Amino acid sequence: MTPAARPLGPLGELGRREAVLGLLGTLVVGGAVASLSGCASGPELVPSDDDATDIGAEVLAIDNRYEPAEVTVRRGQAVTWTFAGSMKHDVVANDRSFVSELLREGSYTHVFAEAGEFPYLCSIHPEMVGVVRVV
Repeated sequence: MTPAARPLGPLGELGRREAVLGLLGTLVVGGAVASLSGCASGPELVPSDDDATDIGAEVLAIDNRYEPAEVTVRRGQAVTWTFAGSMKHDVVANDRSFVSELLREGSYTHVFAEAGEFPYLCSIHPEMVGVVRVV
């Protein structure tokens, strides 16, 4: 049979192409949604050290920035992040050694037992970055 004489199926030529493209689009969108839904839960939380008494530095998380963005503390000291403003933020260490929940208000404290540099960010505002240096 020549292409011109080929009978059309129930969807017709245009219908088949639209069905295939629609299926591909559904798979792509579905995959994107599935991958994003995995991100929505975020990294595993590390409990706040609320009972820490030796606070070496305090950081304010507000207006898409950390103030100050860099702090230095001694080994065994804690850093407390206080959340304020209209948007939620968190603190997530690059190595996941400290991970707060998303907060609009309140605080999160982490005691640093080891020396080193601990870069961190806000999981939903990756332009928000900071570093804790432990000496």
